Amino acid sequence: MKRDSKLSGVLHALLHMAEMEGPVTSESLAMAMQTHPVVVRRVMAGLREAGFVSSAKGHGGGWVLSCPLDAVTLGDIHQAVGSPALLAMGNRTESPGCIVEQAVNAALDGACREAEALLLERFNSITLADLSRDFHRRMTGGGFTRKDIEHAL
Repeated sequence: MKRDSKLSGVLHALLHMAEMEGPVTSESLAMAMQTHPVVVRRVMAGLREAGFVSSAKGHGGGWVLSCPLDAVTLGDIHQAVGSPALLAMGNRTESPGCIVEQAVNAALDGACREAEALLLERFNSITLADLSRDFHRRMTGGGFTRKDIEHAL
């Protein structure tokens, strides 16, 4: 089963944007995220509605961060991109009248709700600034330069 990497991709793009001196086009972000520019525009529209990014049209335009990195959490971004499912596991529903299936589903539902609550709590405690600090630590510790991390931006 394929995992949903939407949140990871958006965070990746936002950290790249934080390192850029000016606006970044949807095309450049699409190359870094290995997706189509239309997908980037859709995702960025949700982030714009939340006030995390803004855009400018025309020559020299593109997307820029419009909030301080320490004011936005992973939970905020998760919500802004539509709150994708955090766990991929589901229940059997072939025999809803079966009391064995009901017992199993109740146990799994409870455990999944608890796991999601813990995960969201953790997401709400990690800011984009935390990610940026970790990135900078890795970049300097690994002897990398900005050019090394540009991908195709």
